[in-house]
Amino acid sequence: MSNGSDYDAVIVGASLAGCAAATLLGRSGARVALIEQRPDPAAFKRICSHFIQSSAIPTLERLGWLGPIEQAGGVRSRFRGWTRWGWIEPTDKPSVPPSVNLRRERLDPLMRGMTAETRGVELVLGATVDRVVSERGRAVGVETLERGGERTTFRGSVVIGADGRDSRVAELAAMPSRTTPHGRFAYGGYYEGPPPAGAPNATVWFLDPDWAAAFPTDAGLTFYACMPTAARLEQFRGDPQHALERFVADLPEAPPIAASRLVSPLLGKLKMPNLKRGPVAPGLALIGDAALATDPLWGVGCGWALQSAEWLADSIAPALRGGEPLDRGLQRYRRRFRRTLGPHQWMIDGYARGRRLDPGERLVFSAAAHDDKVADLFEAFGTRNIGPARFLSQALPRALVVRARRLAGRRMPAPQAAT
Repeated sequence: MSNGSDYDAVIVGASLAGCAAATLLGRSGARVALIEQRPDPAAFKRICSHFIQSSAIPTLERLGWLGPIEQAGGVRSRFRGWTRWGWIEPTDKPSVPPSVNLRRERLDPLMRGMTAETRGVELVLGATVDRVVSERGRAVGVETLERGGERTTFRGSVVIGADGRDSRVAELAAMPSRTTPHGRFAYGGYYEGPPPAGAPNATVWFLDPDWAAAFPTDAGLTFYACMPTAARLEQFRGDPQHALERFVADLPEAPPIAASRLVSPLLGKLKMPNLKRGPVAPGLALIGDAALATDPLWGVGCGWALQSAEWLADSIAPALRGGEPLDRGLQRYRRRFRRTLGPHQWMIDGYARGRRLDPGERLVFSAAAHDDKVADLFEAFGTRNIGPARFLSQALPRALVVRARRLAGRRMPAPQAAT
C-alpha cells in the first residue's frame, strides 16, 4: 500500500458534479484529488438525456464552461409544451436564460479536460474507492484499488462523494437514504433527421399521465424520449425501439421521428425510484445524484449536479483556508441544499408516482397555454429558476384571473348584425 499525499479535499467521481466542485475549490486555493473509477479520460455518462436546466447557466458561466460548450456545438433552448388546453410557447421577453443541450459524449471529456488543467487539481483515473478512511467518527480520506492491485490512501480535510445515484462513497460511509416509488419508465435515443417544430427549443408533451419529449442537440441530432406509466410497459418489452418510435409518431402534432433514424444505442430505464441522502456527515459531503437522484422527467439532474457542487465549494472554501471549522461549512451547505431543493423534490416526488395532474396543476397548465405571464412563470419554475412558493403565489392568482376571463368570454353572446 502506498500513501497518497494529503489534500484539502478528496473528491470521488469526475463527472459534472465532481469536476465543478474540483474546479471551484482548486481556484479557491485548495489542493484537490479528483478520483475517477474509469481509466479513459473521454468516458461519459451514458444513461442521461444531457439537458442542463437554465437554473445552472450562472454556474456554467462562473466555471467558464459555457463558452466552450457552445463552441463544441451546444444548443441553447427554451421550453415549449403541448397540453390538452393548447401549446405553452416561449414568451417574447423571457425572465430566465435559455437552457443548453450537448451530448454527454462531448460534454464530459470537455469539462474533465478543463478541470484537469485547473491549478491545485490532481486527476486520478482508473482508481476504484473501496474504503472510506475514518478516525474518531470522521471521514479523513479514501482508500483506492487500482487495476494492477496497488492500494493508495488519499487523505483530506473533507471527502466529497460525487459518484452518482449508486454512490460507493455513500454506501461505504453508511449514509442514510430514503427512496420513494416511481410509476413511469423511460426510453430514448439520438435521431438524425429533420428538426422538430420549434427547434432549437425543447418540446415536451404532457399527455397526462404519460410524457414525451424532443430535445434538439449538437450535430443536428434530436433526442427523442418517452416516459409512459408502468401500465404500458408490456408494449415496449419485445421491441422497445419500435415502440418508442410509434409512441412519438402518434403524438399530437408529432415531430418527424418517422423521417429520422436512430444513430445511438437506445437508452432505457425501467426502475428509477427517487433517492435522497444526507447530504453531509462528519468530514463528508455528497453532491449531484449521490445526494439527490430524482425523476428525470423534469431534466434537473445535470443542473442540480452543477449547482450543488457550487454550493458546497462556496460553503467549505473558508474552512479549507483555515478561516472556520469545517463542520460549520458543511452545515451551511446542508441548509442551502435542503432549503433550495427540498420543496422542488417534494413536488417532483408526488408527480413521479405516475398520477394524473391535480386540479391546481390543470388550472396552471391551462392558463399557461393562453397567457404569457403564466407561461413565463411556468418556464421559470420548470427550469428551476424559482421555487414552488414563489411560483404558486404568483401563478395561481393569475391563472384564476385567466380562467375567469375565458369563462366570461364564452358566456358573452355573439354580436348581432346591424339591420
